Amino acid sequence: MRAGHCTVTDKLRPVELSACCVPSRLRAERLLSSRLHAQARPKAVRGATDGMVALAGGAFRMGTDDRSGFPADGEGPVRVVEVDPFLIDATAVTNAAFTHFVLATGYRTEAEMLGWSFVFAGDLPPALAASARRADATPWWCRVDGAHWRQPQGPGSTIEDRGTCPVVHVSWNDAQAYAEWAGKRLPTEAEWEYAARGGLDQAMYPWGSELTPGGTHMCNIWQGQFPTLNLAQDGYVGICPVKAFPPNGFGLYEMSGNVWEWCADWFSPDHHRHATSRNPVGPMDGWARVMRGGSYLCHESYCNRYRVAARTKQTPDSASSNVGFRCVRDMR
Repeated sequence: MRAGHCTVTDKLRPVELSACCVPSRLRAERLLSSRLHAQARPKAVRGATDGMVALAGGAFRMGTDDRSGFPADGEGPVRVVEVDPFLIDATAVTNAAFTHFVLATGYRTEAEMLGWSFVFAGDLPPALAASARRADATPWWCRVDGAHWRQPQGPGSTIEDRGTCPVVHVSWNDAQAYAEWAGKRLPTEAEWEYAARGGLDQAMYPWGSELTPGGTHMCNIWQGQFPTLNLAQDGYVGICPVKAFPPNGFGLYEMSGNVWEWCADWFSPDHHRHATSRNPVGPMDGWARVMRGGSYLCHESYCNRYRVAARTKQTPDSASSNVGFRCVRDMR
């Protein structure tokens, strides 16, 4: 590092700002607070590792400055961060896995206790879609009484033939409860992005920079005109089973599309600008948690957040028919 300049090495080793780069005491205090908060993150080391992939960790370039992104979401700037080795589920948690959890614990999800959840209108029978209460700002979402993880489209629907599909209608709180039961935890946002990139540097998607390389669909997202016409050119109108598409370079499936995935961090559009570069975590508190990866409802016309660097947020008690999760575990 030269006086007055902040650089990183060619090997992408993160460099935290030195005194010459710190413009104020506030920035230094924020950096120290972030570092201490990251070091205090609880570890999870007792969970089984079946179905998990061990990742070596290390430094990578997180975020994007690409014009296709959403600057207001805090996708940029590109910065070098480093994560410790960890294990991550190869797939989103499935209905079958969540069933084991519920049978073992008697757990009831927040949607079950509340009595309703949001379902995409296009997934409903026409009569129910016509009569359901629509969300004002996003009328393609319907409040459906009786919709929850066992009844993803409301009363009369079932998961009997969907054991290998991701569980949905799970809030962040529900996902956290499952992770604790399994001896695991939810991934930090940095861990999630490191895993999703699959070893590629600044690629747009987990498999590379083309959405459909050679005309091949690599993820489950919306094709057509949202929300009225779904051409299902990728082979799926709704949620698909896990492992329906090829894995990324780390052997992880559906890191883009299919279902949004909860992360551990509270959401902030700018916290990362002042955060530690080693094992960063989100702010200490907030009103919404981070979600990553996009879902089968994402379309480039309004929400191309199936990109690796894309991020969004939702309150931790929220649930819907396109949100799931996967877990991680620390190395012993």
